[in-house]
Amino acid sequence: MAGPDARVVVVGGGHAGAALVGLLRQGGHRGEIVLVGEEHDHPYHRPPLSKKFACAELEQVIRPREFYAEQGVTLRLGSPIVGLDPAARTVTSAGGDSLEYDVAVLATGARPRPLAVPGAGLAGVVGLRNLADARVLRSWVTEGRRLVIIGAGYVGLEVAAVAAAAGVPVTVLEREERVLNRVASAELSAIMAEAHGAHGVDIRVGALVAELVGSGGAVRGVRLESGETLSAEGVLVGIGAVPRTELAEAAGLECAGGVVVDEGARTSDPAVLAIGDVTVRPVDGVGRMRLESIPSATEQAKQAAAAILGTAPPEAEIPWFWSDQLDRKLKIVGVVRSGRAVVLRGDPTSGRFALFHHEHGLVRAVETSNSPADFMAGKKLITSGAVVEPRRLADPDVPLRDIVHAG
Repeated sequence: MAGPDARVVVVGGGHAGAALVGLLRQGGHRGEIVLVGEEHDHPYHRPPLSKKFACAELEQVIRPREFYAEQGVTLRLGSPIVGLDPAARTVTSAGGDSLEYDVAVLATGARPRPLAVPGAGLAGVVGLRNLADARVLRSWVTEGRRLVIIGAGYVGLEVAAVAAAAGVPVTVLEREERVLNRVASAELSAIMAEAHGAHGVDIRVGALVAELVGSGGAVRGVRLESGETLSAEGVLVGIGAVPRTELAEAAGLECAGGVVVDEGARTSDPAVLAIGDVTVRPVDGVGRMRLESIPSATEQAKQAAAAILGTAPPEAEIPWFWSDQLDRKLKIVGVVRSGRAVVLRGDPTSGRFALFHHEHGLVRAVETSNSPADFMAGKKLITSGAVVEPRRLADPDVPLRDIVHAG
């Protein structure tokens, strides 16, 4: 039963799980807390895996290693959980250990989507999921290997930007007709494709991979369905992520493209919560969707903490995301959807601009580059629901504060 004395077992040592255990202790939770992670590393920040993998200080722990002992949190690392029994209220590790819980929290995240073509199992082909993968990428860049990246989403372009900055030849292959096809507007996609090209990244859209070719068990190239073969000494597969719902599905929890949760992070079982990338969650004004972002994981950790402690739930937050590419920090607030009018504010060639997405003057989403003021103004406009004049948004001589206050 939930409450400040409940025994809480958190399955997953990523950002969501680590955030939750801290919030529980901060909120006065007295019961036992067990955080179980399948990796041997202490919970660490994931964004640097793609954004800063070439840096010496790649491993950035979320909390100091001594935090867990000081706060009375039992940390079980290198212990994959393979079973969840809602009737017995237990989870079982791969080693056969059984842990009882009053509340279980699934924070199992997502895994890279596999590439289903011949040769995908060759040495020198990786997805980007953990520190070990990031260290492989760093070694490739250090050695100056020719890289091919399959997938032009955030991860693929972030890695491409780091590699290109290090002078490494890099080609990005995207099966769709534009980069960032699933996560950004066509306008932002065009701007970023041009920027990457100017920095030496070879981007191929509409490129279908037929197979990976190798020699001696290691990858040596990528053959396209067009018949062209691209030389490659390392291949990163970045074609999306698959939520790790296996535990939930085997336990009979409701899943639909992720573990289905409500606004309190509750699953279909009242004693099991779920947070982070594994979930399909409600988003105000949108419906249920899966949000792959640190801000969403943090928000759900707050929701789960409130549900366990029996305190007032936090206010719903507007989804937002960020990506570091080249010399640009992209920040997006709201959910970008096609069919909306788009207003450009600023000059894309300068690297500083914003794209305001609106419906008859109601701002629904904003994509920004190196412009925190536009990001904050957009967030306020979305929250207020105010109607703005698009021509004023497009005019850089009209101060943002005047637009926000007028709304």
